[in-house]
Amino acid sequence: MIVRREEYSVGILKFDNKMEEQIQNLRNQALARIMAIVSMEEIEEAKLEYLGRSGKINEVTRQIPSLEPERRSVVGQLINDAREAIEQALIAQITEIKNKTDKNKWFDPTVPGNKPQIGHLHLVTQAIEEISSIFREIGFSRARYPEVEWDWYAFESLNMPHDHPARDEWETFFLDTPENPKLGKMVLTPHTSNGQVREMERVKPPIRMINIAKCYRRQSDVSHIPMFHQFEGLVIDRGISIVDLKGTLDYFARRFFGSERKTRLRPYHFQFTEPSFEVDITCGVCKGQGCKLCKAGWLELGGAGMVHPNVLRAGNIDPGKYTGFAFGWGVERTHMMKSELKMDDIRTLYSSDLRYLRQF
Repeated sequence: MIVRREEYSVGILKFDNKMEEQIQNLRNQALARIMAIVSMEEIEEAKLEYLGRSGKINEVTRQIPSLEPERRSVVGQLINDAREAIEQALIAQITEIKNKTDKNKWFDPTVPGNKPQIGHLHLVTQAIEEISSIFREIGFSRARYPEVEWDWYAFESLNMPHDHPARDEWETFFLDTPENPKLGKMVLTPHTSNGQVREMERVKPPIRMINIAKCYRRQSDVSHIPMFHQFEGLVIDRGISIVDLKGTLDYFARRFFGSERKTRLRPYHFQFTEPSFEVDITCGVCKGQGCKLCKAGWLELGGAGMVHPNVLRAGNIDPGKYTGFAFGWGVERTHMMKSELKMDDIRTLYSSDLRYLRQF
């Protein structure tokens, strides 16, 4: 049976010479309906009606072979455009429905939110701030000098000539750089004492300086690390004596460690002080009974003594008019001697174990 094109119809559509116009009408009809949808159930119904296997777009597509060859590409392009427009409209309407649904959910703005986890200053930084604050109370000014230093300031100006055997004790990191005829080689400074002569060159007496910086030595065990922080105190004025030195150290020990901890001075030898002392404090881990950290109940805080006359001369200060004292202690070792830390290995301070670090 031959069917005439102008009489053939599918559903509500009649394919005659105005087929292009009818495809456009189908597209507009679909878009208008989709824009009025308010639920996901209606979205699924519209998708089946227009884009399903038996949907209206496919009904139209099946009629393309009955068209004249020259019209097939035009009608095919119109159908593709209609299908794409309907798909995009469905996607947009799904997004709008979801947004409206989310806004309508119950929300109480007075309920406290989940606070983000906030870090804190590292233990060593906390110690540096506390040490600085204590010495600031008694008139010390904070200074800082190079960590990569000339041999002159690190050793020779401190009464340690180039070939002096005392220099062997420092286990210094020397840098492979050209030697300066006057200042010598460059080193990673093994102590903050390099700041003593630099401070004398910068400031004339009276001097009351605290220098906190990194130091470097080839050491690593439960009480030593290759890189550590040290704080250096320097006082120079007329009439300064050992009494001033001991009073300053006792004041710091009481403020930093508490009144229950005891200190002692042991005669010692440092090339840049005379007389010299080692300053010890009772161990905060074992309370002076002896343990893995202290061995015999006492821990060495660091060295101290009266500034050697040769060091004063290197800083262009007349030792006949001025005297002074100096001390240098490790920040990490000083901090771990606090009783509440219960720390028996200094290397723990630089571990990445957040379970430990978050305690402080």
